[in-house]
Amino acid sequence: MNLLASMRYLVALSEHRHFGRAAQACYITQPALSNALRALEGEFGVVIVKRGRTYAGLTHEGEAVLAAAHRMLHENEVLQQLLKSEEAHPRGSLRMAAVPTAIPILTRFAGRLQARHPGIAPTVLSMSSVELETGLESLSLDIALGYTERMHVREVKLTAWPQSIEHYFLVRRSAHTQALQIGEPIGWAEAGRLPLCLLTPEMHNRAILDQAFAAAGVAVAPAIETNSVLTLALSVGTGEVCAVLPGAMVDAIRSHGQLEALPLVAPEVRTPIGFMTQTAVRPSRALEAALALIQSPEWQQEVAAHSGALRGTPSFLS
Repeated sequence: MNLLASMRYLVALSEHRHFGRAAQACYITQPALSNALRALEGEFGVVIVKRGRTYAGLTHEGEAVLAAAHRMLHENEVLQQLLKSEEAHPRGSLRMAAVPTAIPILTRFAGRLQARHPGIAPTVLSMSSVELETGLESLSLDIALGYTERMHVREVKLTAWPQSIEHYFLVRRSAHTQALQIGEPIGWAEAGRLPLCLLTPEMHNRAILDQAFAAAGVAVAPAIETNSVLTLALSVGTGEVCAVLPGAMVDAIRSHGQLEALPLVAPEVRTPIGFMTQTAVRPSRALEAALALIQSPEWQQEVAAHSGALRGTPSFLS
């Protein structure tokens, strides 16, 4: 039995929650995956997978084996990168995730990292805060960009690298502009009476906005709800709804004409965004390179220019 391969199959099954899809992701047949997992159970003398007509989850012992599998695969990747990398040329994969509204920042960061280190192959994922925190805890993610105010939700100890303080804008269509315009501030109470497209309730961003509307004394019933930031942004340009977007998302749609972004006030809502990693985990060469870029002056200047309050911009973004 190839223990490392079997551990990889177990992780795939946990992620896909389906034998067929897990086998497909591992480029093996479903019987081969099932046989490998049965051999793993024989090796440890415990039942790992709850079996029925469909995948029914892992047993308590299976969860313990899964945690060990994540650690084993992480250490294997760290070793592989150490052996394959040259001193100034790190090589290997890097799994990164961001909460949906921070995806523009993470995408920009991944591009800068890959340009600086062509041997690094970043994977960029969009996740809810809960999924992001689970990924950091299980080591299925190397680094994540999200709400640092949630760092103590789990028992796992995290280290954060602050990136920006998010400010929020009401974005709406405007027939009077050819480029995205930064308009005069608008109160949350007034914005809450407009037809809005908002993220779905399980997203932490939605909780932030709901608290702001409640503080302004208005109960919001969204015209559209979505778990897609693309839908969130496009709904404004294609329909009659407005959206509440953080500075990074406003910057990402700067090329869209006939849009206006109004800073939201009363109350002032500011949310810290940062990169996070597990504190006690040995970093791979790719992660070391990413952390060096995060702390570089050129990246800090770039993220400041494309997120937060968008300070220093003219009256319009072009």
